[in-house]
Amino acid sequence: LKVIAIDEQLKVIYEDNVHFDKDLPEFKTQGGVHIHSDRLTVTSPVLMWVKALDMILEKMKSSGFNFSQVRALSGAGQQHGSVYWKKGSIQILKNASSELPLHQSLKACFSVSNSPIWMDSSTASQCSALEKAVGGAQQLASITGSRAYERFTGNQIAKIYSQNPEVYMQTERISLVSSFASSLFLGAYAPIDYSDGSGMNLLQIWEKVWSVSCLDACAPGLEEKLGCPVPSHSVLGPISPYYSQRYGFSPDCKIVAFTGDNPASLAGMRLQEGDIAISLGTSDTLFLWLQEPAPALEGHILCNPVDSQTYMALLCFKNGSLMRERIRDDCASGSWDEFSKALSSTVAGNNGNLGFYFDVMEITPEAVGIHRFNRDNEKVSDFPKEVEVRALIEGQFMAKRIHAEKLG
Repeated sequence: LKVIAIDEQLKVIYEDNVHFDKDLPEFKTQGGVHIHSDRLTVTSPVLMWVKALDMILEKMKSSGFNFSQVRALSGAGQQHGSVYWKKGSIQILKNASSELPLHQSLKACFSVSNSPIWMDSSTASQCSALEKAVGGAQQLASITGSRAYERFTGNQIAKIYSQNPEVYMQTERISLVSSFASSLFLGAYAPIDYSDGSGMNLLQIWEKVWSVSCLDACAPGLEEKLGCPVPSHSVLGPISPYYSQRYGFSPDCKIVAFTGDNPASLAGMRLQEGDIAISLGTSDTLFLWLQEPAPALEGHILCNPVDSQTYMALLCFKNGSLMRERIRDDCASGSWDEFSKALSSTVAGNNGNLGFYFDVMEITPEAVGIHRFNRDNEKVSDFPKEVEVRALIEGQFMAKRIHAEKLG
């Protein structure tokens, strides 16, 4: 959990973080998560998130941070994760005593104590049921911006409803991680914003309303549990009195809707129409600002967080930096300098040699293995080292370009 405070010139005046594994060892997470024995189910303890918020605010307080100067507050949460509030929790949230840390007041508020998160891939059967219910994968993409994905919230809700209907019935509100975090500051259930909401397989991205056919395919009475979605830059209201009393926030401090981490990246990098950003991490992501998207079977179209009338496209490639590091180790003695030399010693186009490098099952497209083709389009078992390096880089970037073009 990270916090950053900036002044009106966007100068950073404070930053800090809480590391889940290290600072909250009692939750026994690895990388902030629990990977279950089936290797498919991945969750995080909701109370760990609340306790982390208590902890980071206490750190700020003891360092002398002046909360009374904060004019507005917003945030980003990992996309697709979900939080399940038990019936009656709204009262507890609204009336939390400023004498107690928040996690103590809220400990009985969640009907599901371990939140499904973006790494979860245990909902294959719910995904195929949802696609079938609306007339196929492309039809679902045309409505919601994406075909059915196992991590997407609608499918996670469907799984909870089918496995534990009584838990679902005890739930009065379902939040995304972002709207959950903003609810903690608001002292009331915060609405889901359009942008993060478009990563659920539930929102009609054109009309910005929940799709009745998608809701009905997931669970009964779902619309009421989700509340009405709002534009990503909406001011939701003033901060809860809890924070004024406990930390000295001004009662006028405004809470602006929180959004998902991917939309927040588009906003934070100040992308404009026609811009493309590529993030080269463990998985590579590519996002772009679009006027007229064409939802496809691969990649995602989300509502744009900066301008509700436009869209953003998001493509995720699982074989990112780890794949590049392995080829660096195999072909360039583990050195990026040698890797760069090998790359620049070959010509653009690699003399027609082409490679696909997927150590793990890729998302875009669903494929695995290393596949090399020479200039005559014949499959070959290996390349010279410098040809391998260029084939990897060119292959990864051409794939990004081709899939981005397909999305509009």
